[in-house]
Amino acid sequence: MLNDTIAAISTALGEGGIAIIRVSGPDAFNIAGKFLTRKNFDSSGKLYLTNLIDESGNIIDRVLAVHFTKPKTYTGEDICEIHTHGGILIARTCLELLLSNGARLAQPGEFTRRAFINSRIDLSQAEGVLSLIKSKSLEALHAAARTLTGELSGEIKHIHGEILNIQSNIEINLDFPEGEAFNDSVLPELEGVITRLRDLLSRCQAGLTLQNGIKAVIAGSPNVGKSSLLNALLRKNRAIVTDIPGTTRDIIQEGIIINGLPVTLSDTAGLRDTDNVIEAQGVKLAQEALTNSDLCLYVIDSSRGLTQDEKNFIDSLDSSRTILIFNKADLTPVTTQVNTSCEKVYVSAKTLTGLDELKALIYEKSCNDSLLTNGLNISAGQLEDLRESLISLTEARHSIINQEGEDITAGLINSARILLLRVLGLDAGDELLDNMFNRFCVGK
Repeated sequence: MLNDTIAAISTALGEGGIAIIRVSGPDAFNIAGKFLTRKNFDSSGKLYLTNLIDESGNIIDRVLAVHFTKPKTYTGEDICEIHTHGGILIARTCLELLLSNGARLAQPGEFTRRAFINSRIDLSQAEGVLSLIKSKSLEALHAAARTLTGELSGEIKHIHGEILNIQSNIEINLDFPEGEAFNDSVLPELEGVITRLRDLLSRCQAGLTLQNGIKAVIAGSPNVGKSSLLNALLRKNRAIVTDIPGTTRDIIQEGIIINGLPVTLSDTAGLRDTDNVIEAQGVKLAQEALTNSDLCLYVIDSSRGLTQDEKNFIDSLDSSRTILIFNKADLTPVTTQVNTSCEKVYVSAKTLTGLDELKALIYEKSCNDSLLTNGLNISAGQLEDLRESLISLTEARHSIINQEGEDITAGLINSARILLLRVLGLDAGDELLDNMFNRFCVGK
């Protein structure tokens, strides 16, 4: 409902410098004005010092209040913000007064949803807002900011315009087949659009990697130093370390940032056959974690060399997402031949040597540095729409080359165009919007 007025506390609950209560809708000024001693707000966007009072006229707090006049506001509606001192009771009392006098408690993300509905932002920019809030590194923050300021939507609109032009040329050719040769006029333009969309997709994949990070599982046989390696990478004692094989039973997860890339490290139970029921469950969890990981950090005790079981396990690993870590490099190493194309690094979790090289390998294995510096934030669903759009355009190119018919080509190109509109939210249903904005907090 856009004809009602919503309110919510827009800052985190807790004691702090200030708390901000936001009101948006057609009656925002009237409802908020009932509880502010100052009634005259001459300038939109200007903070005024006033008193917050209850229904009996008792002063609750000395506050700052600001009015924002539509349509050039965050939501596209009239907005009033009341900045109280940062006490939980003060903020809640202010909100309850607003709710008891005509405002409705906002749903999660409803302020941003109204901004979208009122065309203040598109769906990709709304995703940028959420990504900005949830950013875990400075690089992720920059990617979110690029999306919020419209860099992604601007590129999509440009590609959409090129596709629309191609589609128009095809339609003209269908109506007037005696015109210019179809392949000669359309194929070069389509090739250019495919290249541009492929580049955009790569940037969005990088942005999603920055936002979600990667999952790296520390695996290996018992007592090779997996938990010690986790502690060394974290620079704190997070996992219990003993000389007893099988100490780690459950999965221990911690996060680190490597050159702006969030990495979730999982320390797992040693991989071996065991009759111990609890340890066997830990081994099973370790194997499941490996299956769902982006990167396997396989740890080997370099002071004793490889066992046949370890060699067999390494042979089963995907070398493109595996790093072999020869730990205990501070001890006399045993020469071991490993017939694998996996990246290798020698470290000592005890003396902290080789950790920088390991981090560099993790980063190189996980991402393209040049893409991360130009990443754009996008949801997994939006990324899939971009992929499907690219597939449709690629199929349209094949249709032209194989002369499958202009009507087939036109249909494929139209599908690609509609998918781009979905990314911007111009062809989004209520289910998609609900899924999007329900991920926001109340008050945003």
